[in-house]
Amino acid sequence: MSKLLLLGDEAIAQAFIDAGGSAINSYPGTPSTQITEYVIKSKEAKEKGVVANWCANEKTALEASIGVAYTGKRAMTCMKHVGLNVCGDPFMNAAIIGTKGVLIVVADDPSMFSSQDEQDSRFYGHWAMIPMLEPSNQQEAYDMVFFGYELSEKLGTPVLYRIPTRLAHSRAGVERKPALPQNPITYPTDPKSFVLLPVNAKRLYRDLIDKQPAFTKASEESGYNKYIDGTDKKLGIITTGIAYNYLLENFAGGKCPYPVVKITQYPLPFNMLNKLYDECDEILVLEDGQPFVEEQIKGFLGKGKKVMGRLDETIRRDGELNAEKVAKALGLKVENGPAVPEVVTNRPPALCQGCPHVDSYEAVVEVMKKYEHGRVFGDIGCYTLGFNMGAINTTVCMGASITMAKGASEMGIFPSIAVIGDGTFGHSGMTGLLDCVNEKANVIVMILDNDITAMTGGQPSSANKKLHNICIGLGVDPAHIRTIEPLKKNHDEFVKILEEEIAYNGVSVIIPQRTCLVELKKHLKK
Repeated sequence: MSKLLLLGDEAIAQAFIDAGGSAINSYPGTPSTQITEYVIKSKEAKEKGVVANWCANEKTALEASIGVAYTGKRAMTCMKHVGLNVCGDPFMNAAIIGTKGVLIVVADDPSMFSSQDEQDSRFYGHWAMIPMLEPSNQQEAYDMVFFGYELSEKLGTPVLYRIPTRLAHSRAGVERKPALPQNPITYPTDPKSFVLLPVNAKRLYRDLIDKQPAFTKASEESGYNKYIDGTDKKLGIITTGIAYNYLLENFAGGKCPYPVVKITQYPLPFNMLNKLYDECDEILVLEDGQPFVEEQIKGFLGKGKKVMGRLDETIRRDGELNAEKVAKALGLKVENGPAVPEVVTNRPPALCQGCPHVDSYEAVVEVMKKYEHGRVFGDIGCYTLGFNMGAINTTVCMGASITMAKGASEMGIFPSIAVIGDGTFGHSGMTGLLDCVNEKANVIVMILDNDITAMTGGQPSSANKKLHNICIGLGVDPAHIRTIEPLKKNHDEFVKILEEEIAYNGVSVIIPQRTCLVELKKHLKK
């Protein structure tokens, strides 16, 4: 088929296969998950011998892709925006060593539909001083994968590829390109380039700085960055990525009367921006995310003309961009849809009926009633919804439950209980448990084992079937590693186990073990 109806995520995945990609290493995180899932399920990818892995976390995933790049092959690593924090170490160093043939795809989540924050990944790319791509539609999402690999191999750099939720999860027709063969195995021409001893790192960092004019030149000459002239010079508009579509939705036939600079490749095309600034009375910046471009242009364009955007809240600084917000910023009439009937009430997200986490939390809630000053530290996953049951007190980031419980315990909080899932434990909980063992912390760590990484759609858990042995290997006393099946009939036994481990002064691990109900239904259906 030459044309497919694809999500933005799927367009990127198909392009990876078609562009001669050899390996995709990722960690699931909405809204990026469907990219790797698509490759894993692709018959075409299997026939081509494409490696597709779910890794323990984003750091191990990116490091594996850097290993692929070492062999001259094309690699991709996908994650959500907060996952970029986890792999910050290899991300920054991949830029310094000049890693070729790696696309780092990061799906940002403006409005926090399924995330803890709205951080904008473009700041990371700017910090690392590498080129960035930000497609405006599904066809560009497909085409820019090919372009990104060409750019990476030509300029000797990894490329950050940024998409927001709306592009990742909306669907459009995509024209495919002729498929490319995979690269043959080759090795770095500079054998020292992957060895970041200070003597090499200093030279390589200088090389990265010296590449910056070439990166900027590539943006200036890119067909993906465009200056689109307009008849009304009272206002000049800068759009980034999907914001270009939101702008055109407000004009009949998509004909905007104002001059527009459409940016989908970074570094910024300064010549186009200077032209816009010189020709127009005022500037409006439209970007889905934080004021990344707005902050930069205020620095180099000067203060003579008004620059509007998220910084001055012409468009609210928080939340997802959309056509209505753009219309309001342009002073156009905003068409509001029908009001939501009063009979419709909000329904907060909740754990599924029959979810094993419900039975675990019911036991926790009952026991904690006896301890006014005790606290339960939560983590990232389905079980975060236990907050609505009054079962947990915190949720900060992946793996924080265990280390926060340790810190609170050392300050006198008793009992101090951590609740983490089997997937998150494999991602970033093991090192926290090792800290607890080393410091002989008085904590209880509950690892809710439902066999899968449930919140992101049922990917395999890296610690599945190994939790007990991992805890022993980390130094937990086997006598205080307790396993129970969380069911109503076992409630009293669960409460008893909790009370016994609270009475123990040391590190305890309780593993409530029962398969996710959604996953079990899928299994039975098969």
